[in-house]
Amino acid sequence: MSKYLTNYLNELQSGEAAILAAKDLLARAMVPVYRVIHGLLAVCVFMVVGFWLSGNGTNAGPFDLARILVPDEARHMVWSNGFSMLEQYRAANEDSNTVASTEITSVIFGKSIPGSLANNATKHQAVALLMPSVAQLQVKSISHLADRIPTSKIDPQALDGNLMGSIQNQRAVADFFEKKYNLDRTKIEEYVSKTILISKEVNIDPVLLLAVISVESNFNPNIKSHAGAEGLMQVMTAVHKDKYELYGGIAEAVKPEVNIRVGAYILKYLIATGGSLRNGLKYYVGAANAEDDGGYADKVIAERNRLIGLCQNRSTNRLTVNGKDLRS
Repeated sequence: MSKYLTNYLNELQSGEAAILAAKDLLARAMVPVYRVIHGLLAVCVFMVVGFWLSGNGTNAGPFDLARILVPDEARHMVWSNGFSMLEQYRAANEDSNTVASTEITSVIFGKSIPGSLANNATKHQAVALLMPSVAQLQVKSISHLADRIPTSKIDPQALDGNLMGSIQNQRAVADFFEKKYNLDRTKIEEYVSKTILISKEVNIDPVLLLAVISVESNFNPNIKSHAGAEGLMQVMTAVHKDKYELYGGIAEAVKPEVNIRVGAYILKYLIATGGSLRNGLKYYVGAANAEDDGGYADKVIAERNRLIGLCQNRSTNRLTVNGKDLRS
């Protein structure tokens, strides 16, 4: 009996030793596999970070993984200003309860702004609007893209001359377009106010934007060309659908506050690319590779000059009392 038990214990010990040896062998064999897995994980992390940092701010397709990882506001700050701005952003939020920098509701209307808007208002140039309520719309800014375009590359003619900073001039321009196109007064004031607000955001001349809108769509936001251009700025929706993803997709393409933003950014980009206002307009109408643009640039520039003349005439004919301007 004892001999049987001894043999059994010996066999059991031999089996355990074999199992341990097999486990050790398996562990050694899996080392390269684990290394490969760890390497793949590291590559995936670098790819995710790379996609995030190389994103263009337009949420362009399924490879824009930043939409999953971080909020849009954080990505926009990194793309526009670099990582150093994150600390400044955090510090600013600790000091005051401000709205996100991608919102435009902090623009000053020439009167006090309630709540958290007042603290952030100093970041923007003061502007009075015919219809101040348009600035209350919660619309994401496109400035994170527009600010990438150096001002030095923009034709001075396309920069804001502040002619539309006067309510008097805004009203004169609204009167002009109301009569020219027989428009509803409320709508034209809305479009003019939105254009001025967006021009500050994109840093481009609002008079130029209004001239483009006039030539492109006659201020009809619902017009669509056979080529697929839509909205006030007649943006090619299919071509620029990536930019509309920032605002919820192409279904929002005809909304004035969205269409003007996308169109203003595209126009600014093309002016910088073309090297002049005229070339930028030629590119905007899609005649970059043609000998001429069919007179498009001339029409826009002529309309722009009419508006400038209208504003300048109003400015030089202001009523004064005791040497002070009477402002609306």
